[in-house]
Amino acid sequence: MQRVNLSTVSEFVLVGLSDAPEVRFLLFVLFLIIYLATLAGNITILVVISTDIHLHNPMYFFLGNLSLLDILCPTTTVPKMLKHLLLENKVISFTGCMLQLFFLIDVVGTEIFLLAVMAYDRYVAICHPLQYMNIVSMKLCAHLAIGTWVVGFFNSLLHTSLIFTLSFCDSNEVDQYYCDIPPMMALSCLPTYSRELVILLVAGVLGSGAFVVTLISYIYILLAILHMKSSESRHKAFSTCGSHLTVVCLFYGTTICTYVRPSSTYSPHQDRIVSMLYGILTPLLNPIIYSLRNKEVKCALRKVISQVR
Repeated sequence: MQRVNLSTVSEFVLVGLSDAPEVRFLLFVLFLIIYLATLAGNITILVVISTDIHLHNPMYFFLGNLSLLDILCPTTTVPKMLKHLLLENKVISFTGCMLQLFFLIDVVGTEIFLLAVMAYDRYVAICHPLQYMNIVSMKLCAHLAIGTWVVGFFNSLLHTSLIFTLSFCDSNEVDQYYCDIPPMMALSCLPTYSRELVILLVAGVLGSGAFVVTLISYIYILLAILHMKSSESRHKAFSTCGSHLTVVCLFYGTTICTYVRPSSTYSPHQDRIVSMLYGILTPLLNPIIYSLRNKEVKCALRKVISQVR
């Protein structure tokens, strides 16, 4: 470990995924393909939603916000990771590390709240279909979407300020391929108990609140589906909610494993794998899940492709 003095800490060294040149090159190619596919998939969803008038409704408005977040999430970490895989220099400036962590927590937090809002939207659509357009108006959708981004911003601001006012005087090597809360906590040379408590409390309250809204919404949705007499109606309802529920399980499961636990349980190797699930693979899978399971999106996509041709 490189010993540094608190007053001279101006940069951090990110521990890469591998030091072997041939492995680094293979990882570079793999993650570059995944990143480009993620951008292509989510940009396609945004284009399809914006160009097809039939998709100008609350459900697809929120899906557009999700696609935007799925573009921003890997963009926060992957380009820097690709650079480090290609070059031997793994240094990131103090400001760059702080901004990377801020935008990552901002995007992750916003997505957690957005998934809760999307669950509520599906609840109203299935449990109160006749009043749906009156309850979930486009004005309410705009307010809810803005609310998720604002709460995500201030949540990230709090977490970032707590982390980057720590004393980093033992080492400047971050045991992760990007700047994140657990490895940054591990670098502190002073006790972090009070900050951990605040972070766990805030993450617990906000995350649990979003999770409870999502859980209750799907309990009511499931009960409503089970009471439907028509098998066709049940199938359509399951198809509509299945995509969102799959995304919820993937995202909640991986983020909870990373952030809602004490730093004493921090495991660098395990965290790298888990962080790739929600930071790299989930944004790639989201457009695939929604497009393959959604007839309206597939139909709109075919129209866009035919227009381009």
